[in-house]
Amino acid sequence: MRPALGVLTLLLLPGLLAAQSPASVQRAVQSITPDDISRRIGVIADDSMRGRDTPSPELEKVAAYIASEFRRVGLKPGGDRGTFLQRYAIDRVQFVPESSIAFVHGGGDVTLAYGRDFVFSDNMFESGDYAGELVLLTGAMGAATQLDTAALAGKMVVLAGRVRNRAERQRLFAWRPAGVIVLTSAPDSLWTVAVARTNRPQLQDPGRRVGPPLVLTVRTAALAPVLTRLGADSVAVQQAAQSGAGLEARPLGGAQLHVHARIRPVERNSAPNVVGILEGSDPRLKREYVVLSAHMDHVGVGRPLNGDSIYNGADDDASGTIAVVEAAEAFARLEPRPKRSIIFLTVSGEEKGLWGSAYFADHAPVPIADIVADLNTDMVGRNWKDTIVVIGKEHSDLGATLNRVGAAHPELNMRPIDDLWPQENFYFRSDHYNFARKGVPILFFFNGTHPDYHGPGDSPDKIDAEKESRIVKLVFYLGLDVANAAERPKWKPDSYTQIVGGAR
Repeated sequence: MRPALGVLTLLLLPGLLAAQSPASVQRAVQSITPDDISRRIGVIADDSMRGRDTPSPELEKVAAYIASEFRRVGLKPGGDRGTFLQRYAIDRVQFVPESSIAFVHGGGDVTLAYGRDFVFSDNMFESGDYAGELVLLTGAMGAATQLDTAALAGKMVVLAGRVRNRAERQRLFAWRPAGVIVLTSAPDSLWTVAVARTNRPQLQDPGRRVGPPLVLTVRTAALAPVLTRLGADSVAVQQAAQSGAGLEARPLGGAQLHVHARIRPVERNSAPNVVGILEGSDPRLKREYVVLSAHMDHVGVGRPLNGDSIYNGADDDASGTIAVVEAAEAFARLEPRPKRSIIFLTVSGEEKGLWGSAYFADHAPVPIADIVADLNTDMVGRNWKDTIVVIGKEHSDLGATLNRVGAAHPELNMRPIDDLWPQENFYFRSDHYNFARKGVPILFFFNGTHPDYHGPGDSPDKIDAEKESRIVKLVFYLGLDVANAAERPKWKPDSYTQIVGGAR
């Protein structure tokens, strides 16, 4: 019998090696301290970092600092060419107003002048001529629909309502219209400001392809006579859009919109993500990954308030960035390492439109299907002392796992609670969303906004580092549980269909 027992022991050895002792876990957790958090936030949210805009030399300094911390704690580089940095290209472009114009043919020909009647509200296009039949789309974008969306392909879609979030925009763009016309009733004063703002050089979204649809914002007064002649009342159209009614598409008598759209490149640049990997200890499960993410950028230098023009972004999101760094140091101390591998990710471009995380999700150093969860921290250093909002709990069994882990650690005195502001659509407004749309279950740790949000008052001295240390410990315990679990997290079917699309 003894030889057989020896074989069994060898077979079980990988599992035995993957279990961390309570003492090892405690040593790791104890490395997460308020002093470390305060010190590190003070580095990346200092005035010298000038708000860490994307792109900027100061953002590069922050990325280099985080990479050095990942290197120091022993992570493996997950970026480009054996480094910790993953770079993505961004171009700055500018509209050419004097060469841009639009014409409506049919229903009484009308010329729309750039700046007076319309502006481009999206710069993801190449200079060229765009045309298509006008189709009026009424109803709420988020409503269920039996609409024949194929009928919108190649059309110029007049959208009276607003697109509330990225998911709705992606839904509309997936129908492949030639253009989208958004109506606005903005007064002259606001319109003048909008025109001046859109005419400045702007960065292009590196996560999207350049091409249709062409997106224009058109003043209602400029297009209303055309809509009326074609049998559509612009006031009734906008009322229908705000009613929450289902989507309906109505061709406008074969009338066409032709647009001469002109744009020119001004500057070519790039921006960094920082990627560090802790390889797992299980021979099989180490090929699966848990991601801990945060965005390291902020909004840069802005309008002065009380003489201060540097928007430090200490809570948004130096707090989350340093949560990832602290967690990386803690996980690296574990002996043995967790069964699954862990990716520690700090991205840039979040404030521009989730650019860095979108690029990472499309160009991850591992297959996206092998990423089992993303735990995202964005603003975790202020507000309530003993609770943290965790968005996305209802969409997968990660929510139940978090509740169990939180209950198992009452010493943290940190209660994870559900989304308090569903009307704000925060689920679609931070980097976890780019994982969710790829089918990765997520949780988003978020303490809510405050009067200093996106202002110069979001400074390091206002961070509650003691509170944040307990949140980071909660994320650590959760990440360890997910990394060691026999099964990967599972979506709830309805949520998967709603967020990712299709059945699972």
